[in-house]
Order: sequence, then structure tokens, then C-alpha cells
Amino acid sequence: MSASIPQNPTSHNIALLLPKLYDADADFRYMALNDLQQILNIGHSTFLQHDFATCAKTVDGLLKVLDDTNGEVQNMAVKCIGPFVGKVPESVLGPMIDKISNLQVGNAVDNSVPALALRAIVVSLPRPLPSVPRSRAVQEAYSAISKVLIPRLVGYNVIPIGRKDLPKPPKGLLQVDMENGSDSNAIDVLTEVGRCFGPMLQALEVQALEKITSEIIENDRSGSVLRKKAVTAISVLATYFSDELLSSFISQLIEKLRSPHLTPAKRKLYINILGSMARSIPRKFGPYLKTLCPFVLSATSADELDAAMADSENDEEERDPQIDEAREAALTALEAFLSSCGPDMIAYTQDSIDAALLFLKYDPNYNEEEDEEEEEDDEGDLLNEDEDFEEEGGFDDEDDISWKVRRCAAKVVYTLITMHGSDDLLQSGILYDQIAPALVARFTEREENVRLEILWSLTALIRRTGEASPLGLSASNGYSNEGLMGPPPSRKRRRGGSDVSMLDSQAQLSSMSGYDSPPRPPAPTFGPQASLANLSPDIIRGITKLLKNSPQPTKQACLTLLKELVVAERGGLSEYMDQVADPIEEAMVSSVSATGASAATANNLRTEALQLVAVIAESHSSNDLQNYLAKIVPALATVVKDRFSKVAVAALNAAEQCVQALTPPRSAAGTGIVQLEQLYEMIFERITAQETDTEVKSRAIHALGLLLGRTSGAQGAKLLHRQKRFAGLELLYSRMQNELTRLASVRAVDTVAALAKDTTEFKPEWVTNVAMELCAQLRKSSRSLRGASLASLRTIIANSATRANLSEKTTKDIVVLLLPLLTSNDLHLLGPALNILGTLVKNNAANIVDDDVVRAICFVTTITLSASVENALLAFVRSVGEQGSGNTLMQAFLKDVGVGGNPDLTGKVIGTLLVYGGSSVGVKLDAFINELSTAKDDQRRCLALSVLGEFGLQMGASSPLQPDLFTKYFSEKSDKVPLAAAVALGRAGAGNINNYIPSILGTMNSSNQYLLLHSVRESLQHSETESDIIPYAEQLWQKIVAASESEENRAIGAECVGRLTIIDPRVYLPQLEKISTDGEPEFRGTVIAALRYVFTDTDQSFDAYLKPTIIPMLTVMLNDPSLENRRHALTAFTSAAHHKPDLILPHLPTLLPLAIKETIVRPDLVREIMMGPFKHKVDDGLELRKSAYETLYGLMDTAFPRLSPELPKLYDRVIAGITDEHDIRLLSILMFTKLLTLAPEEESYRRLDPIAESFRTVLSQKPKENSVKQDIERMQEQSKGVIRATVIVGKELPIADGSGVDARAWRDYLEWVKKDFQAQLKSAEDELRDKDHS
Repeated sequence: MSASIPQNPTSHNIALLLPKLYDADADFRYMALNDLQQILNIGHSTFLQHDFATCAKTVDGLLKVLDDTNGEVQNMAVKCIGPFVGKVPESVLGPMIDKISNLQVGNAVDNSVPALALRAIVVSLPRPLPSVPRSRAVQEAYSAISKVLIPRLVGYNVIPIGRKDLPKPPKGLLQVDMENGSDSNAIDVLTEVGRCFGPMLQALEVQALEKITSEIIENDRSGSVLRKKAVTAISVLATYFSDELLSSFISQLIEKLRSPHLTPAKRKLYINILGSMARSIPRKFGPYLKTLCPFVLSATSADELDAAMADSENDEEERDPQIDEAREAALTALEAFLSSCGPDMIAYTQDSIDAALLFLKYDPNYNEEEDEEEEEDDEGDLLNEDEDFEEEGGFDDEDDISWKVRRCAAKVVYTLITMHGSDDLLQSGILYDQIAPALVARFTEREENVRLEILWSLTALIRRTGEASPLGLSASNGYSNEGLMGPPPSRKRRRGGSDVSMLDSQAQLSSMSGYDSPPRPPAPTFGPQASLANLSPDIIRGITKLLKNSPQPTKQACLTLLKELVVAERGGLSEYMDQVADPIEEAMVSSVSATGASAATANNLRTEALQLVAVIAESHSSNDLQNYLAKIVPALATVVKDRFSKVAVAALNAAEQCVQALTPPRSAAGTGIVQLEQLYEMIFERITAQETDTEVKSRAIHALGLLLGRTSGAQGAKLLHRQKRFAGLELLYSRMQNELTRLASVRAVDTVAALAKDTTEFKPEWVTNVAMELCAQLRKSSRSLRGASLASLRTIIANSATRANLSEKTTKDIVVLLLPLLTSNDLHLLGPALNILGTLVKNNAANIVDDDVVRAICFVTTITLSASVENALLAFVRSVGEQGSGNTLMQAFLKDVGVGGNPDLTGKVIGTLLVYGGSSVGVKLDAFINELSTAKDDQRRCLALSVLGEFGLQMGASSPLQPDLFTKYFSEKSDKVPLAAAVALGRAGAGNINNYIPSILGTMNSSNQYLLLHSVRESLQHSETESDIIPYAEQLWQKIVAASESEENRAIGAECVGRLTIIDPRVYLPQLEKISTDGEPEFRGTVIAALRYVFTDTDQSFDAYLKPTIIPMLTVMLNDPSLENRRHALTAFTSAAHHKPDLILPHLPTLLPLAIKETIVRPDLVREIMMGPFKHKVDDGLELRKSAYETLYGLMDTAFPRLSPELPKLYDRVIAGITDEHDIRLLSILMFTKLLTLAPEEESYRRLDPIAESFRTVLSQKPKENSVKQDIERMQEQSKGVIRATVIVGKELPIADGSGVDARAWRDYLEWVKKDFQAQLKSAEDELRDKDHS
């Protein structure tokens, strides 16, 4: 900014600049305009509002420089127009528009300057926004557009002004363009009027603009560029066509398309209009396709093509290029129809396929005999065909536009595959019977752009095939953050069990992260996979030819296609390794020294080649890869040193897969030793090199950990020398002490420890040092580092090969360092810490269980634990009991914890210790039975009941406890004891179903239904009882449904129904579906709540039962008349989307609008009630809206790419939620910040002004004089969220910082925030900055 421009300029500063606009020196005029632009940008929005004289003089000055002889001065004048109209009074707009529109540029060379200035005015004016009341400024802006600009565009007053004494408008700008056959860019002004002020345009104005635009299209003097712009204008205006106008407009198009005198040029124009309208108004336009689509298809019919080819053969003159342009337009329109109006195009799908395939091979200037020659000579250069053609035919390719037709045909094919390639076309075989062979046949395409479209289309088809197949292959090659536990071998998610027992299994350790040899999938016999397998030889043969002599973009597309092919088939290149190895190796090392633009292309090519290498190595057997890897590994050693980190990281990913392929169990010991040594040296050098990028070094560390782990054991020792192993381990330890590589090293150590098989492979001092370093990392501030360090320590201790190297002293030190985690209330670390202690106790309980450990465990029992942490605690206690060291722990539980802790958790712990500790704990079962009968206070009896219930669960059928021991306490006059007795009854019953369930069923009709439902729920949630429950399932179902008629039983009954459905889905899912449609509202609510448990507590094996019913049930539930049921249905929808995404996400177009609909405030649900002398509004729809926003928030996390069709509506509802009630407001602000990073920038730019209004509304709220502390804290929380979102907007949308011209309300809001909320703004900026650096 110039030093002469003040920070807070006034109108006086502008007045001083105006004389310079008339200076004879063009440089002076330019600099004056530059200063004027800066002043207008930084000046306050009101600093010219009251200085009409300066505004008028500025308008005159701008008019003068708009007619300047210097083009740069004119351009700078246009740039000043936008910020100027944002500062002037609204009354100046009309005269200013009138003067500019009547400006006759006599001095300027470019006659489009006035139109450019008018366009700058239109886009800078405040415009109407959805869901936002129209302000006075918007009304005034529209008034200027309506009264001045539109008449100047069309040449007459569209809206009658009511005065006859005023002169008629001069000839319209667009009329002049038509008469002169010129393009003054006035059509661009019309387009922006429709885009910016379309919602406010009156029907007569829309009709007038449509009329003048249609006249331009029909006018013979209009140039091609002007007509193209007119087509764009029609598509913008079509959004605001009334039904009558739209019907009339389309009827006129139909008549013109039927005209016998229709020329190819006009036909192309009309078809372009249809395509653009399909994209702009798909829902309104779709029903007309039944009539319109045949006109488009006729332009691509085989009969018409044959006739045209026959005419061209008989006529010695060259073909009319406009015919090909019409075909191009028709195919482009078909693509628009298919992508935008899919449901309406179902009837024309086959016709679209036929048209696309016909013109995919349309090349009238190409001699087809060359194809046969090429088949005979595989070594021929594919890309020299066009040169041969020119020599033979003498045709100039510059005049041949048939390649554009083929490219559009390929795009239609791509759209068919991506938008309509679901089960109908894919499973029916149409895509592979008709489309795929045609695409493969066109690999010989001589035009690069067309060839790329063909390759991308086939790649999309192969990818879709892989997605539809139950077989899958992970090609991510990223870090594995998964734990060592595998999924439970049951469709029900287990609540019992512990990580510790599973960690001791060497089979589980060796199969971590897919390290076992990949199974070869059986050859498919039917379906898309079988079709792909049959076509694969032709695909690979064609790709191999293209990889030899094609340009780099084609090679990259070929490599991408091969990668998707390998992923979809989980292999498939075994027989073609010799053909593909050399081209891939060449692509890996291509153009290493390239610079500039070619360097980026070469890097992309190399990255794609390396990703393909990784996928091949992951999916093929080691025998198939032996010779191949002998060529590839040396190339990897070269590429891994590349200075571009993206390429080096991809090389290391490929190296990891090669390591897995060369090591047992995938490869026999003794093979691939040379390649492994090369990989080791390559990785080791990348880690130790000082110049290595941090990302590359971290990836190399991960690769080193994998290599050391995979070469463990007797077979692995033959592959890697012991000294190199020790050197690699020492390098990992040293990297653990470096802050930049600490996290990667910790994860690498985790991999090494997980795969370790031999104690002698580790030096005891190394294991000790690493273990103590990991314990030291537990005190770091980084949560991810603490979690990874604890996971690595857990793996070291779980594996006997590494645990054996720990001395008793080291073990004791580890326990001491773990104790703070037990008392920190950090559940993220508490579970793994308990797992570690549980493993150590099994080996040396006497050294572990001391007073400090006992106190820490006692503390754990006093806090609320998650299910996984509770299981870990019970597993630890069980291990202590089994080792005979439970006496001290039992005494501490009884004396130090007792009734002071959580009775349920304490009872479980004591019951577990009582069963597995036996006589060593010093307490017998009778003591707790006696305590139950003699204790006077509720806490002691509840604790005794919990102990007895856990005892019965653990002992199973051997338990001496009988049901009546618990049921007799149902009648106690206490709030806690009866419920504790019911839970204990169910828990004990889970261990002995045949003894307890009949007793429960026999008393279910009594007044104790609520308590007995708790007992049933407790028995059902243990997966070990599934087989024993089946004989009683029908009786339980009937009793539960009958008991759920009572309102107090409904919630617990729903959970019982859900868990019974999990046990026997074939029987009870259909019953749930029937009740959801025919039952009473209360029963429907029970079904909805039950489904939440079904979604949450089942794994993927249960999906087969849910698939036929889940979508119809959710649709019915989301349309339930009951508000409460719809609220529960939204919660079930959220749960299903999170736990069953494969079943829900494909049907989001059906379900998402139902959720969005519930976010709208319904006035009929808002009522007033009297509270004393005051009226208070109660919104009965608030909870439903809150659930709807929570559902949308969850979908943004799990399925944002699938929200695209409804993204505009979603964005609008998020903005509306910012001014809703407190909880919805906070959630909407969070959703908005997510949309800033996930949604396309243009969606956010368009909504900056309504966002500004909503934010201003929130920040303008002030607490009332009688506000309580909670209300004040809520307002502060809301304001903090808005300020934080404001900072994020400035970060994600740079144009929104006040320098842009399209967000006037946002700029004003930003100025206001910087002035009135300076401290809060700075605090939010600092907070986000710290978060970015952490």
C-alpha cells in the first residue's frame, strides 16, 4: 500500500485524487486509479454514504478513464468500479448504471469496456441470499437493476413505470450487438443479472431476458462466441423460468428441431441448450426428456451416420465440419442427461450406449486396414499411425474434428459407468458384454485426449467391479494403527474377553496387518469378476503395447488401469510379468533429471508406477515375483533417493511390499537374499542420511521395522545377518530419541516386537533400553505418541521372545512407571496399561502385586470405566487370582473400597477374584450370602448381590446359587436393592441359562416385569449364552413384547427385543419389520429403539440378514407420524450409518432428504405457555431438530462424498442452524467449520454473506439483566465458537479476508469483528495456531 494512503481514508482523500484522472500523462492516470482502488478497498463501508458531491465527481472521473486511449488505464478503471459501488449511497447506483450503459467509447480500441464495467457493478452489488431476509440495500440494488439496467439491455421498459412524460430507453445494448454482429460483452451482463438477482426477477423480466437471448441465438448475424454465451445465459435464466415459460420455451425448441430446414449449426445450438438446461435445472427438465431425448439421439443414430458417409463418398467436396460439431453437441448433451437426470434417462440407457459405442470408433479419415497390419506386427509404433495416414490420404489433421466426437463418446461411456454402473448394468453383464470390449478395441486410438478418456473409462469400470466384489485388496500401504486383536468369530460383538489372552497367541501376532501370505482367490465362474477375468488378457496385451511408445500421460493412465486391475482381481499378472516388468521399471526411473513442468509429469508417472509395484508385490505369490523383483529392487534403490518426497515415499511403500514378498511365510528361506540385502541397505541409508526429508525418514523407519520383523525366526535368520539385525535395532532405538522420528520409531518397534520369534535375536540391554524409553514417552504431551508407546510396550511384554529379555528389576521399573496411568483417569491409556500388568502378573505375581499396585487397582474400581477397560481390569484380577496372589487385593477391596466404590464394578472384581483365587483370597462364598441377609444398609446388600451375580456367571452350571436367592429381594422397599438383585439374577443366569430362564419366564406375568426385563437383558448381552437361549427365544419374545406395553418397561424392553433379534435374526427381523409398519405408535417406538442395539452390537456377518429390510424400515420410521418416533429413527439412522456403512451409504439419496427435512423449524410445533405472569414459548420440535443435526454431523464424518447431491440444501440448513437454539447453534458452527474444509470453495464463497448475517446475529446478543450464570456462559460459548469459525473462514477462503469483491456483507462483518471483538479474535487465532503446530 502506498505510504500516501491513510489507514482510515475519508472522502477528502478521494477528492484529492480525482484531478489526476484528467492528467495528460497516462502513468499519472493509472497511478491515481491504483490509489483510488486501494482507498476503496480499505475504506469503511460508510465513508462515502453522505458525500454525494464526491460520489458524483468520482462517477464522472471513472466515465472519463473508461473511455481512455490507454488499455491499462481502462482495465484499472474497471477494477475500481466494484469496490466503488460497495461504498456509495444506493441512490447513486441508478444514475451511475445509466451513464455507463450509455457511454460511447470513441477513444478506446476495445468497445467492450462499458459492458465490463456494468458486469463489475452487478457482481459487486448486495444480492438476495437463500434463507436470509432481503435487506434494504438488496432491495435498492434490485431496483437499480430493474429500472435502469434491464431496460438498457433489452431496449424497452419491461416493468411499466406509470409515467408517460419520460423518454423511452435508447436501443438496447444486446439489440446493437445483434444489428452489428458484434459482441460487446453485454450478454455477460445479462448472465450476471440472472445469476445474482434471479430470485428477485419478476416474471415479465425473466420473460424479457429469455426473449432477447433467444433472438440472439436465432439471429444470423450473431457470431459463434456470442451464441455460446447466449446458451450459458439461457441455462442461468432457466432456474427462474415459471412452469409456463419453461413449457413454452421447450415447445419452441421442439418445433425448431422438427423443422425440415434445420441446419447442422442450428441443430448443434439447440442441442447445446438442452444439455446446459439439463445441468442447471435437472429436476424440472427431467420430465421433458421423454420428448426431447429422441431429437438428441437422432443426431447420433447409425442411419444418419451411414447416410452422411454415403454422401461424403459420392461428393468430392470435403465433409461439413458442422455435422461433426452437431454430433459432438449431441453426445455432450447425452452426457449431461445421464449425469443430471439419471432416473428420467433409464428408458434411453441402451440407446445412449449404442450411440456412444457407435461414435467411439468414428474416424472417417482413418484406414481400417492398418488395424490388421498392426495385429500382425506387434512391434509397430502405435503413435505413428497418424503420420502414415497423412502420407496416404493427404488429409490435414488440423481440419479433422472427428476426434472431438470420439472424445465426447468416451465421456458418455464414462458417465454410464460411474453414474449408472450400479447393479443393474454391472450385474446384468451389459457393461462387459457391450462396453468393455469396445473400449479395449479402441486402445489403438491415435488422438491422445481420446485415448486418455478411453483408459479412464475402462479404469472406472474395473474399479466398480472391484468395489462390487466381496474380495478386496488393501493398496493403501500406509501405517497400520490397528491393534493386535482380530474381529470376534461371531456376528455379535463380544462384551467379554480381554486383549491379554489374545496377545499371547503367536498366530495372532504373526498375522498382524496382513503379514501372512495373501490367499489366491478362486477363479470366478459368473458375474462381473468372471467377465473381467475373461477380458484381462486382451486388456493387458493392449496396455503392454501402449506402455512401450506412448506419451507420459498415456503411460500414467495405463499404470493406473493396471493397478485397479490387480486390485480388482487380487492378482492377475502372473502370466504377464515378463511383458510388464520392463515398462514399469522404465516408468519408475523415467526423466529423473526433468525440471519444470515435465518434472511434475515425470513425478506423477513414477509415483503411479511405484504404487503399481506395491500392489503387484502385495497380491502375487513370491514364486511369480522372483525374477520380477530381481529387476525392480535395484530400480527402487535408485528411486528412493529422489529429492521429491512423494516419489521417495511411494518407493518405500513399494519396498515394504517387496520385503513381505521376499520373507517367510510368503517366501521360502534362502530365496531373495540378494534383494533383501539391497532393500536393507537402501532403507538404512535413507534413515541415516542427514538430507533425508522427515516424511521419507519416517516411512523408511517403518519399512526397517517391517524388514526386521519379517526376518525373525529360524527361516528369517538366513535372510539377514545377525550383525545387520543388531545394527538396525540400534538405529531404531537411536531414532526413538529424536523428536522428529520418535513416533515412527515407536511404531516400528511395535512391528518388530509383534513378529519376534527368537529370544536370541535381541540383546537384553536393547530390550531394556527400549522398554524404559517407551515408559519415558508416556510422560510426553503428545497423545498419539503416548498411545503408540503404550501399545508398543504392550506388544513387547505380550510376546515371550521379547519379554524373556526383561530382568525382574526392569519389570518392576516398568510397573512403577505404569502406575501413574492407572490414576490419571485417561481411559485411552488405562486399558492397555492394565493389559500389560495382567501379562506381567502371569509370570511373576509376587514381584508385581505390591501395596502401590493394590492401591492403584482400588482407585480404578472407584471410577466409571468403558466396557473394554472393565474387561481389562477383570482380566488382570483373574490373573492375580490364578497366581494365588489375591489375598492382599481382596482385603483391599473389602476394606479400602467396599461400599465406597461403584457397587456393580466392585462386585464384578470381587466375584472374579473369589472364583479364580479360590482359597488363597481368604474369603468364601458363604460370607457374601451371609452379608446379603444380615446387612442393614442398601450399599452393602447391593455390593453382595453384585458379587454373587458375578460368581454365578463365572462358575456357570457349577454354581450352587439358585434364582430364589435373588428374586426374594425384588420386594425390598429400597430404590437400589431390587434393581441390583435383578441385574445379579440375570448375570448369574447367563452362566446357567437352563436353570434360571425358566424361573424368570414363570414369574414374568407378575408385578416385577420391569425388574425381570433387566434380568433378561443382562442374560442376553453375553454372547456365550446364544445357543442356550434359542430354545426359550419364542417364550421370551412373547413375554418381552407383552411387558413392553407398559411405558416404564418400553426402554428396557426395546433393548431386550434388539438383543433377542441378534440371537435369532431369521425369526425376529421380519417381526420387527411388520411391527414397524402395522403396530401402534408405542410399539413402533420400541422397534426403532431395538434396531439401534442391532446396529451397534453386531458385526459384518450380520449384514446379510439386515440388507433386505434395513432401508425400507428406516424409510418408514423416518416418516413416522410420531415426533418421538422420528427422533428415535434419526438416532437409529446415525447408528446404522456409523456401524453399517456398506448397507446405508448407497441409499443416502433416499434417506438424506428425510433427515434434512427435520432441521426446518415448524411454527405449528411452537406453542406459548403461561409461567406465572410471563409467557414462555415451548418448541415441541426442538429435540427432533437437534437429532436431525446430529445425524447430518455424523454423516459428514463418515460419508461426505456421497452428500454431494444434497450439499446445497445441507449447507443452507447448517447456516440456518447457526441462529437456532443453543445446542443446535454450537453443532451448526462445528458443521460449518467442517464444510469449509470438505465442501467445494464455490459453495462456501456463495454463502459468505448469509453466514456473516448469522454470525452477526449471534455476536449481537446481549445477556439480560436477570440472566443467570448458565445463560451468560452459554452466550460466551456461542460467541467463542463464532469467532473461531470466523478465523477459520479467513484461513480456508483467502478471498474472504476483505480483499474480495463478491462478499460485501462479509467484509462489513469482518471489519465489525476486528473492531469490537479484537481480544477474542486474537485469542482464537492463537489457539488455532497452537493447534496447527502441535
